[in-house]
Formats: sequence, structure tokens, C-alpha cells
Amino acid sequence: MTFTTRPTLRGTFGMVSSTHWLASQSAMRILELGGNAFDAGAAAGFVLHVVEPHLNGPGGEVPAIIATADDPTPRVLCGQGVAPAGATIEHYRSLGLALVPGSGPLAATVPGAVDAWLLLLRDHGTLPLSVVLEPAIDYARNGHPLVPRIADTISTVQQLFEEHWPTSAALWLKNGSPVTGRFSNEAYAATLEKLVEEAEAAGADRQAQIERARKTWREGFVAEAIDKFSRLPHRDSSGEDHAGLITGDDLARFEATWEDAATYDWNGYTVAKTGPWGQGPALLQSLAVLAELGDVDLDSAEGVHTTVEVMKLSYADREAWYGDGADVPLDTLLSPAYAAERAKLIGSDAALDLRPGTPDGRTPKLPSFAAGNETGDATTGEPTVSPVGETRGDTCHVDVVDRWGNMISATPSGGWLQSSPTIPELGFCLGSRAQMFWLEEGLPASLAPGKRPRTTLTPTLVLRDGEPIMACGSPGGDQQDQWQLLFLLRHLGAGQDLQEAIDAPAWHTTGFPSSFYPRTTEPGGLVIESRVSKGIRDELVRRGHVVTESDPWSLGRLCAVRREADGVLAAAANPRGMQGYAVGR
Repeated sequence: MTFTTRPTLRGTFGMVSSTHWLASQSAMRILELGGNAFDAGAAAGFVLHVVEPHLNGPGGEVPAIIATADDPTPRVLCGQGVAPAGATIEHYRSLGLALVPGSGPLAATVPGAVDAWLLLLRDHGTLPLSVVLEPAIDYARNGHPLVPRIADTISTVQQLFEEHWPTSAALWLKNGSPVTGRFSNEAYAATLEKLVEEAEAAGADRQAQIERARKTWREGFVAEAIDKFSRLPHRDSSGEDHAGLITGDDLARFEATWEDAATYDWNGYTVAKTGPWGQGPALLQSLAVLAELGDVDLDSAEGVHTTVEVMKLSYADREAWYGDGADVPLDTLLSPAYAAERAKLIGSDAALDLRPGTPDGRTPKLPSFAAGNETGDATTGEPTVSPVGETRGDTCHVDVVDRWGNMISATPSGGWLQSSPTIPELGFCLGSRAQMFWLEEGLPASLAPGKRPRTTLTPTLVLRDGEPIMACGSPGGDQQDQWQLLFLLRHLGAGQDLQEAIDAPAWHTTGFPSSFYPRTTEPGGLVIESRVSKGIRDELVRRGHVVTESDPWSLGRLCAVRREADGVLAAAANPRGMQGYAVGR
């Protein structure tokens, strides 16, 4: 029997896995009350806004993939907000900026998470909004124990708060120190309570209530407060003070959407991801190339090398081809012929250059900007926060499967407490996802009003014989699909149990432009947990990889739930970071 840090949970009633135990248990409570996976997922999402405010917030975004008991077709819920109407390349250039700042008002896209969760509840939930929001309201109003990483994050940006973001200092500092212990965010509790009050004023119909809540969020007191606060100049990561661009009109125009998933058939399974407005298809491309190469032994230097080189190729295509509204040749990128062509590029030594392909004979165009070597600590797994508020990849995740077979994988992110100044009337801040746009014309991910940034957020749903069997995902910015690739290879490819595949040593490459400010690249960069043997690491160095040894339990934040054909449910969660938990029965 293989030792794992925790058991893979099994049962028949319902399973939840998320990046915080309070969110997992709150979702389980909703299942116990008779709600379905979508009620539970939304409840967890709102709780994550409260208990992991350094990793996501109501001013951020959430993509999700669902399958219902009635319709197994995977559908993408897009809660990724768009660039505001005033967000033009010319505007940023007129301010002397070569990149969208990584923090502050100019980095914000229109908040998308709350409208997406409400849309999910309207179309697929069963419980009243007041019941679904009750756990989040309780933790915000009456308090919850802060995890130590929140105080660490606040400490990192304390000077910024004290000198430039006084509204954030008022919420997150007490007597000159980061808040600790039991913490209440009464302003956000009041925001949620007002949403419920407005919803119930629409009458007894559940869907009408949710629609009223959506309208209130987009056109009522929330939009008014954001419009007013966004106009105030605040310090951002450029070192200057700038006003934001989001207006009430931007919020009124935005609505979350349902979309088709991008899929790829691999090893007897169908893997579903978001479209190429996100990085999700990079995972599918990696699976396609690996299908041409054959089985890889992940416990060998050759296996580590191969996966890293495959991921470099996929992420090079991400840079050259992916973007919202771009003419992305996805069918070609996922075709066997193209995968075979890419597989031929993988040699015995590490590639140090970015090598996008030429699908359909088209010439790739890459950003001309290069900022040099990485300045942060790439070994920490969950990426770091700088003293000016720049954050690379801080995110949450939640997966739920219920007894009827409904399933959801969701990756909430953005609106971190350190991304932008707190809006005092609302108890939360705006996000910083616009930093993923390029201020260079003609690229798939170039900035344009109304466009979604090419996000790193990438939930996963897996089907077998047309039936959904697994939801999984991980925080981690550019690393999300890299860590998920290793998990899928181990679980679906090598037959490891959920928890065993999650616990296994992880690695990722940094050999492509980061999605986060200041958009740096590390040619040949390979970050690997020290649990991988010294002999393997030495061989990787000999092959030309620029190896950074990470702490033994530091890379990956995977969550997963699964449903077998006989109705047995399973769940597992990542032990790294000591926050994620799976629950179920």
C-alpha cells in the first residue's frame, strides 16, 4: 500500500475538495441541506472570498466547467471580466507605461466572479440565494480564523497600505500590525446582506430573486461605489499614482456567459478545458504531443525532461496564438499531425529559446518586450507578493460532485487584498487581471476595450465514454496546467489513486514569458521539488536545464473529485500549504 499524506475519501452522497477547509465544509453543508453540486460550489466560492482574501475576492473572476446529471456535455462558465471601455493601449502609453501595472486601479478588469456564481445558481442551482450565501455572510459578519499566510501577505505590503492605500490599511492593519486571529469583514457582510435583501424584494420566485441580485450588483450600490472609487488616483506597481478606468457603465454592460468547452481525447478519456481566451488548451496540446511520444516515466530524468520540454512548446504556442477574439487555429493546434511535428523538436537537451509553431503555415508573432531574469522567488510554489502589491498567480480552487452526478470544477481568483485599494463601502478591492494584456499592437493578447485577458485560470473536467468522471484543478498562475498535466499522467495514465497522484513530487518550467507583471522569462528555467532524487536533478542540469531546487512540499495546490460508473464518489486535496481539504460521505 502506497503511503499518502491523507486518504482518498470515498462515499456515495457527495464530495467536495477546495483550497480551504472552511469552504469545503460549507459546500458540504449545502449538500446536506439538499442542494446540488452547483449550489455547493457557489457557496464555497463566496466563502473563499472571505477566508482566502489574499488569493481571491468578489472583485475578481472565476472560470468553471460543469456537467449536469441531465446533460453530460461539458459547459464553460466564464466569469472572467473584460477590459473597461477606457482601457486602450493609447491611454496606457500616454501615461508612459510599457506594461499594464501589476497592481493598483489601472490593472483592473470588470469584476466577473459574483455575476458568474449568480448565473450558475440561476441556471442550475436549487436553493434560495439566502441559503447559499449564509455561510459566507456568517464568516464575514461574525469572524473566522485567519490563516497565517494572510498576515504574511499583509506584512509584505504593509508600507504600501500605510503610505498609499489608507482604506486597505484600515481593514487589514490593527495597531500598526497585520490583523491576526479571528477576523470580521463587516463591510463585505453588509454587501452580501444587501444583495439578499434586494433579491428577496423581487418576490418568492428563486430565479427572479437571483436576477434581481445580479442587476443590483451590476447596476446598483456595488457599481456606484466602484465607479466612484475607481476615479481616485492610487499608487500602483509603476511607482506612480494613477486613477482607474472602470465605470458603472462597464459593470452594467458585463454579464457572465456560458460557452462550449475545448476538448481533447487522450488515453480513453476526454479532457475539457476553457477556450483559448485562457491558457487551458495548453494542457490539451501537451497531452497531444505526449500521445505522439508514448509513455513517460515521471520517476526518471528522461520523464522529467520530456514533460518540461513538451510544456515549453505548448506555452510557446500559448504566447503566439491564444487570446480573446483572436483567430486561434485550435483545431490544428490539437491535431495529430501538428502534435507529431512538435514532438520532433524534443531532443535530449533542454531548449533555451521560445519555439512557437506555424499551424496552417501561419507565422507566429511574439511580444517584443523582455524584462530580463525573474526577480521574485520562483521556488515558493504559490507565487509571491512584492512590496508594491504585484502578485503572480495567487488563486483558489473548488471541485464538487453530488449523488446525482452533477459536477463542477471552478478556479476563483483575482481581487486579492493586495491587488488594489479596498473600497471601504463594499469591503473588497478590484482585481489586477489586466496585467495579462500586452501594450503592443497586433498580438492575440493585446489590450482592447471589452476584451478578456488571456487568463491563467484553468479548471478541468474529465469524461470517459461521454460521461463526466472527474473535476480537478490547481492554483498557481502559469504553473496550473503544468501541475495538472503531471496529475493526469499519474492518475489517468499510470493508474495512481487521486491522493497518491496529488502527493507525488512536482516540477514546472519558467522558460516562457510570465503572465504576470513584470512579464519576465527564465530561459531553461526548471523548478523542481527536492524530493526528486539528487541523481535526477544532476542529470537535468547536465542536459542544460537551469534547475532551482524547491522545498520538498511546495509545488502544486491540486484538488480533485471523481465519480465511478457504480456511483461511488471520491475526493482528494493537496497537503502543500496546509489549507486545502476534501470532505464527503
